[in-house]
Amino acid sequence: MTTNLDTLCTAAKEKLDAHTREMVAWHFHPSTGSPFWLEKAATFKFDPLKEVNCFDDLKKFPLFEDDWLRGGPVRRWLPKGLEGKPLYVFETGGTTGIPKSRLVAEDHWTDYEIFSDTLPDESFPKGTDWLMLGPSGPRRLRLAVEHLAQYRGGIAFCVDLDPRWVVKLLKKGDIKGMEAYRDHVIDQALTVLSAGHNIQSMFTTPKLLEALAMRLMDDGSSVEEAGIKGIFCGGTEFTQQWYRFAREELLGPNVYITPTYGNTLMGLACGKPFDPADNYKITYFAPQPRATIEVANFKDTNQVVDYGQTGRVKLYTLTKELFIPGFLERDEGEREKPHEKYPWDGISGVRPFHEIAKTTTVGVY
Repeated sequence: MTTNLDTLCTAAKEKLDAHTREMVAWHFHPSTGSPFWLEKAATFKFDPLKEVNCFDDLKKFPLFEDDWLRGGPVRRWLPKGLEGKPLYVFETGGTTGIPKSRLVAEDHWTDYEIFSDTLPDESFPKGTDWLMLGPSGPRRLRLAVEHLAQYRGGIAFCVDLDPRWVVKLLKKGDIKGMEAYRDHVIDQALTVLSAGHNIQSMFTTPKLLEALAMRLMDDGSSVEEAGIKGIFCGGTEFTQQWYRFAREELLGPNVYITPTYGNTLMGLACGKPFDPADNYKITYFAPQPRATIEVANFKDTNQVVDYGQTGRVKLYTLTKELFIPGFLERDEGEREKPHEKYPWDGISGVRPFHEIAKTTTVGVY
């Protein structure tokens, strides 16, 4: 690393350590903490308020179990310091059984305001409108993208999309039913785009973007001719090969696309700025210090792998609304070196964790 990058990394680490101390003090103080963490603290063999002094000390906590998020009462996650605020509940993953839920007040707004600051204004013009072409319902994406549009002075036009229904169709082997549902979603998008609004920006997923672009091509048009200048796109289907395909064939040189990696627990990890020398390699950087990810050793998840090596995604979320001191995501990838724009570790090649990949169903989106 260069001397300047070394300096930036040191400053980022100090900021993360200070933020960690602040968040632990918030979540484990009797006057501000949530019932869940205040009760859980009684089972620990250490005192978080006294023995967590830096980010690395979070490894003293046991791994966060995602089943803790299933079922209620969901208010056990509400920090006392946030009582009285209007609340949302968002589902995070799970297509069968009791869904995992996250309680939210304003984190989805903050996450997307931070992300907004990474978007180039020439490709996402302020004051223009957005198309939200992704999962709706009890997921935070719809409201988050809507806030992003509003934050940038625009309006978000949204489609209806129920991914649980698509997964059910796929598990039954009903490919025609899935394709019909995908076409129904694309019909909604095309109707909105043809309605005379000032839509120039869009969120979508790789599969839906490809379906939309191909339908427009069949009609003798294109994403650019539909008025879109900038797209941010997310999902594990956003691979290096698909990135090249999207830029070179689907969209053309005048439509900007940027990859993102995120979920309801983390927020949005931004992609490293596009560099032709990277050969379309995608490297993501978490929104530190509010959330950070490590590429953990498969056998010892308290250890990170060397740069360039493969490991499992380990998430830490550190906001006043949610405290997650180490959660193993359902993804894996390669650890990447810091970047001057994001002076902390990144991850590339994100894909489903190999031990569960064969049981993972990827739907229409």
